Amino acid sequence: MAVDVAFRDSINAPNSAISLKKYSRKDVMAHSTPEDCWLVIDGKVYDVTQWVPKHPGGSLIYVRAGHDCTYMFNSYHPLYVWKLLDRYCIGEIEKSETDEILKLHNVEYLNTVKEPFYLTMKERVEAYFHTKKVNPRVHPQLFIKSVVLLSAYSLFYYLTFYQAQNHIVSSMYAMVLGYLLAQIAMSITHDANHGSYSSFPGLSFMMGMSLDLIGASSYIWKQHHVVAHHPFTNINIFDTDIKTNDVDLRRVHRDHKRLSFHTYQYIYLWPLYGIVVLKGVWMDDFEALISGHIGKLPIAKMTSNEVKQFWGAKLFYALYMVVLPLLFGSYNWSNFLRLYLISQLIAGWTLTVFFEVSHIVNEATFATVEIKDGIPTVPHGWAAMQVYSSVNFSTHSLLWTHLSGGLNLQIEHHLFPGVCHMHYPSIQPIVEATCKEFNIPYKRHASIWAAIKSHIQYLKDIGGANVELRLVG
Repeated sequence: MAVDVAFRDSINAPNSAISLKKYSRKDVMAHSTPEDCWLVIDGKVYDVTQWVPKHPGGSLIYVRAGHDCTYMFNSYHPLYVWKLLDRYCIGEIEKSETDEILKLHNVEYLNTVKEPFYLTMKERVEAYFHTKKVNPRVHPQLFIKSVVLLSAYSLFYYLTFYQAQNHIVSSMYAMVLGYLLAQIAMSITHDANHGSYSSFPGLSFMMGMSLDLIGASSYIWKQHHVVAHHPFTNINIFDTDIKTNDVDLRRVHRDHKRLSFHTYQYIYLWPLYGIVVLKGVWMDDFEALISGHIGKLPIAKMTSNEVKQFWGAKLFYALYMVVLPLLFGSYNWSNFLRLYLISQLIAGWTLTVFFEVSHIVNEATFATVEIKDGIPTVPHGWAAMQVYSSVNFSTHSLLWTHLSGGLNLQIEHHLFPGVCHMHYPSIQPIVEATCKEFNIPYKRHASIWAAIKSHIQYLKDIGGANVELRLVG
């Protein structure tokens, strides 16, 4: 593989004698829009403004504009793309022991992009797709799946709110509607907003907006999930999926404040999981927009088009999901509310289960963060930490790959988020074999039920008075 050998040679070559201009983090942060887009990748500063309109991944190029994008760039791009970066390089970052911005916005991993484990795995996975002459971002089955899911969602929306039935039948329709909502989020929007749906950015954008169709903001989701979860999986403060307030109903990390009622969180959290979608649609999206933060991490400023899309989609959702059924549906307001809540609760439970059992289980581990020269540092490579902090379930079940939108193969997803989930079963043996070769534990549950059981046990353990959190450090 000549390209990969060249890449290895280039990243391991001595630094050029050419002195690069130094930029502070604040300098780079001033260039954080699609029209003025600078990125920090492996300590160097790149002005990619001219490439933004041509970027195959669409808006993913600027979701982290003005900040460090090393781990996002490395996980989404083939190895050869590193060779193309030089034309956009304008300098390098100037680190400072008092760089408070770096402390808040980034974590440094061991080896950065020179992690042998990940380089070897990427070479093998890329060789597989090259040999098969397959585009890793595209799978024809996902197009078929999308049509089926969106059509079924439209049908059950009609059956739920406009086809008069008795309480039992209408409630069953609402339950199916809720499950289909979750399926759209897992199987369509998850891929599309990761840039792993189509080679055409316009089509990926449209399918990514299917999240807005079901009520949530695709813009906020990308900030929450793509920017703040994937680069920092299971790292307290940085990973917004495990963030909590100072006083919170949930405790999932040893550094979270423990209160007496956390002893029972493995029981009372389950009813609360059901309102996750409702809370996200009607509260969290607006809170993030107004505050400009998700947890303690700042989110990118919206473009004018993104502002219009946010408010337009929210109004459209309120219109078709609430106003029209109340005006023209088959039920009075109390029965409408009953059906709407049923659908949203089912969606909340479905999404929460599939996402929580991937990282918040006994088999998953959490990174030990050390402060070196004022910078949060993890003594492992980024890719190794993705494997340590993720757990698969029903690994060899094509059925569960469909039902979970590939979330049953969470390790593969975190290592290759830009690959369509329908390809995960094909690359799974490569990933597992490489993990074994580098002595990195590849963890899995035999079934979704075993994964749920482990999640419950973890909540019970971490909520207890005496618990040893599994750490990697």
